[in-house]
Amino acid sequence: QVDVVESGGGLVQPGRSLRLSCEVSGLTLPNMGIGWFRQAPGKEREGVSCIYISDGSTYYSDSVKGRFTISRDKAKSTVYLQMNSLKPEDAAVYYCVALREVFCAALTVDDFLSFWGQGTQVTVSS
Repeated sequence: QVDVVESGGGLVQPGRSLRLSCEVSGLTLPNMGIGWFRQAPGKEREGVSCIYISDGSTYYSDSVKGRFTISRDKAKSTVYLQMNSLKPEDAAVYYCVALREVFCAALTVDDFLSFWGQGTQVTVSS
């Protein structure tokens, strides 16, 4: 059984920072990545960032490139998303997901083999 648990969401003012954490347990499949997707009310789910478990290769959407940083701590089976210079448009429910590398690199949903967390709310407001 694969468990994906996010934490670290909350309310933050524009321009400030927030770090999300994602702990993944029970994942033994090869060629997987850990990604962050987000969904705001009335909008489609959007791939934000992803990292390969194998070699740490990272991928970012254009909307967050230069502001967000994804990293991993293999010993803790945890992936982090450091979000800097947050904007109101970054507000959304952020989901952590374990998915195949090809979907990780493309930041697209893997409908056939993926493991999702429950989501954590990020609100950016003054």
